[in-house]
Amino acid sequence: MSLPRYLTKSRFKLACECPAKLYYTGKKKEYKDNKIDDPFLEALAEGGFQVGELAKLYHPGGVNIDELDFEKSLEQTNKLLERDKVIIYEAAFRFENLFVRADVIVKDGNSVDLIEVKAKSYDAEKDADFLGSKGYIASAWSPYLYDVAFQKYVLTHARPDFHVRSFLMLASKNSCASVDGLNQRFMLVKDKRGRTGVKLNGPCDPDSLGDTILVKVSADHAAEMIYEGSDTNKPPDMSFIERVRLFSDMYARDEKIVTKPGAFCKDCEFNATSDDEAKGFLSGFKECWKEAFGLDDADFNKPMILDIWNFRRKDDLLENEKLFISDVTENDMNITSSDGPGLSSSERQWLQVEKIQKKDPSPYLDRGGLERAMKSWKYPLHFIDFETSMVAIPFNSGRRPYEVIAFQFSHHTVQEDGTIAHAGEYINRSQGMFPNYDFLRHLKKELENDNGTIFRYAAHENTVLNQIHDQLEAETADQVPDRDELMAFIESITTKKNASKIVWDSPRTMIDMRQLVLDFYYSPNMGGSNSIKKVLPAVLNESDYLKQKYSCPIYGSADGIPSLNYRDKVWIEFNGSQVKDPYKTLPPVFDGIDDELLERFVTDKNIADGGAAMMAYARMQFSEMSEVERKQIVAALLRYCELDTFAMVMIYEHWVNECNGK
Repeated sequence: MSLPRYLTKSRFKLACECPAKLYYTGKKKEYKDNKIDDPFLEALAEGGFQVGELAKLYHPGGVNIDELDFEKSLEQTNKLLERDKVIIYEAAFRFENLFVRADVIVKDGNSVDLIEVKAKSYDAEKDADFLGSKGYIASAWSPYLYDVAFQKYVLTHARPDFHVRSFLMLASKNSCASVDGLNQRFMLVKDKRGRTGVKLNGPCDPDSLGDTILVKVSADHAAEMIYEGSDTNKPPDMSFIERVRLFSDMYARDEKIVTKPGAFCKDCEFNATSDDEAKGFLSGFKECWKEAFGLDDADFNKPMILDIWNFRRKDDLLENEKLFISDVTENDMNITSSDGPGLSSSERQWLQVEKIQKKDPSPYLDRGGLERAMKSWKYPLHFIDFETSMVAIPFNSGRRPYEVIAFQFSHHTVQEDGTIAHAGEYINRSQGMFPNYDFLRHLKKELENDNGTIFRYAAHENTVLNQIHDQLEAETADQVPDRDELMAFIESITTKKNASKIVWDSPRTMIDMRQLVLDFYYSPNMGGSNSIKKVLPAVLNESDYLKQKYSCPIYGSADGIPSLNYRDKVWIEFNGSQVKDPYKTLPPVFDGIDDELLERFVTDKNIADGGAAMMAYARMQFSEMSEVERKQIVAALLRYCELDTFAMVMIYEHWVNECNGK
């Protein structure tokens, strides 16, 4: 017997992203789906299960409906709703072909509160009524509000006898945990059927939970705006109800909603590679583009405009049916020069386009610009990388939801004579510990002994240290005796801006190596990415110097480059004529799951490169595992973080040797 084809809230959300996806979803045997459907990994990345369980504890005495069968769950819900007062978790409602399960329902007579729980931070001052400065729903909140609006629509039509109020329950950044170990009370587990759940660990009565850290915010006004079509400055082609009916009818008939391709297609999960197609998978992405533009299979071997780095006029090009980089002209790019050193964004975009059009595989290196930058560097050089986490439920008393947790760093040094060493590292192995100040003390010991230039890759390290500075400002000298010393250290190596105003800018502030890449270096092998995980393989394939040096086991050898985690490591391995990506030669942090796939669970793009590490740390903190597993994860994290800083060293070596004409 086939399951009913209901439009659920998850399918509605998918259709809001792209209506065509409704047709492809659930067809994993036919269409390649690059999203990993793993609630356990999703919970590690976002913390939704723990927040959901905490929300239930804030609404005690409820009945949980864990029945997966549609009809049985509806029957159980309706039976419970006969009570005058009742709290239900995962209550089921159906109207026509629409089906939802509500996180929490609180019924008192005919009044019903619909509460959608999200592991998302909420700031009462900044987020207030979820509206932006122009009075429309802020884009960051739109998916969540459409979700709750859909549920309210189903519930009010399924039970017109109820007066329904809708709420989002969120992690309040304005609240502090008042008890230690709150996070550890919610341990992620898998049951015998492989379903992810939460095991309560320790007392969970109201007194034991301490002050409330979740906030319930009315979504009714936002829902009305969505129903009226006034939630955005762009009038919708169809009303909310018309969209719901279209999605519902087409999904029920298993027919595709023809959707106009756009820049959003870049991240389509239904995009099959040639290897996937050789295995028999179909590509939803290709089908949509073939239907819209009359393409054939060979066209997808051409570089597409979707691949142009940071280009925000892709939809304009598509309107003029300019699909391929070969179609782009200088006029399309609106090229302007940089106010500072190096390439402007538009010059860099045109460089990428021009290299492809001319079939020029050679890298671009502004030797003069780099040499001028290098003259200001002081030896020894320091290369650092942080791994961090932000959890919805704090580990410690006095901490807020989604405060940064700095749990690991790696540190390489380069002397003026070229001597390289993995000089130090730190990792927090303890469950439930707030590691930031211990992390900072270790980092200070690594960097305070000279005035050498410090390098980071991207803004992350500067942002994290500024956030730790904010945390220290809230402490007293009794709580953190070396508070002032630690804050002064942060100020000595970072820059802090408040809006456009510079609060401090130290002469030794860390140099962003990613910005050096953007200003002075480009390789066609990087494609449209400037991630260190794309820059490193490009550099290794271009540098004869690095190929020769690191094809020998000098890294971690007794008379070679000191390493804390590798022994006699050979970094240069070949796959045909191409150097293998060093990151892909390491075993994955999670057995059997590629780290790039793990990073797709991380919604914060600023930390996506560290997504696998963040999830591994989360697994150590709030899931059950053996000591052997814990040691394996720690060892993997140490190797990965060390490679991140050594990657920076190898990029530096390549640039120095190119500038010296070697």
